[in-house]
Amino acid sequence: MASVILGFSCPDQPGIVHSVSSFIVTVGGNITESQQFEDRDTRLFFMRVEFDVPDTSDVAGVKAAFAPVASRFGMQWNLVESNRHSRLLIMVSKYEHCLNDLLFRHRSNSLAVDIPLIVSNHRDLEEMAAWYGIPFEYVPATDKSAAETRLREIVSEHEIDFVVLARYMQILSDEFCKDFSGRIINIHHSFLPSFKGARPYHQAHERGVKLIGATAHYVTSDLDEGPIIEQEVARVDHADSPDALAAVGRDVEARALAKAVGWHAEHRVFLSGSRTIVFK
Repeated sequence: MASVILGFSCPDQPGIVHSVSSFIVTVGGNITESQQFEDRDTRLFFMRVEFDVPDTSDVAGVKAAFAPVASRFGMQWNLVESNRHSRLLIMVSKYEHCLNDLLFRHRSNSLAVDIPLIVSNHRDLEEMAAWYGIPFEYVPATDKSAAETRLREIVSEHEIDFVVLARYMQILSDEFCKDFSGRIINIHHSFLPSFKGARPYHQAHERGVKLIGATAHYVTSDLDEGPIIEQEVARVDHADSPDALAAVGRDVEARALAKAVGWHAEHRVFLSGSRTIVFK
């Protein structure tokens, strides 16, 4: 048996679930997980269904057979083997906490990804990459055009499915963001309330915040304004120093990013305009 994941969105209309279920029966499939959602604001229907098929060598045939169903309902869709690991490129600067968390989860097989390469605009974390046995490439950001040219080459050479900015402290060009829309995940601190600019944890400490948080989102040309995948918060109080707030913030960032990466890799995240639909 082979397990496949079918994910799609389309205009909401009668007969979608019946047609999908009937198709799965006709190919000898057995549903093992199914989730669906109707977005009443956009009148779009979203569905993720995982099912077993009897012939492990004919997943391409199943995909071809589903095409007429998808066409009938005007679906944007994808069908992939469940056991295929997405190929992830991690980009990082100097902060190590998100990188270390992702690499640990990868080593412990709790993330369904392959990581062929880590890219950084600094060499500080090369030793960490080596400890985990992941190739590391230094791509300086002094010439942003040259850096993005090299990044495009890397994506092609390593057949990268999606990119994670694990505290990569450089702004990507509008063109790069558009070309990889829905394929770049970023993490940033998102205080409640939010503090921008230099020394955000010191600003938060001075205001006596009681909650801090982090946001994992898809990257768009609008800085830190892309569709949100996951947010995490933690309670703090007056006794926490700026350094203590930063330590809590690092944990929150790592948790939020790991969840977003895992859900994306398992094809559980669907874009709906400026929002996401996440089948957890």
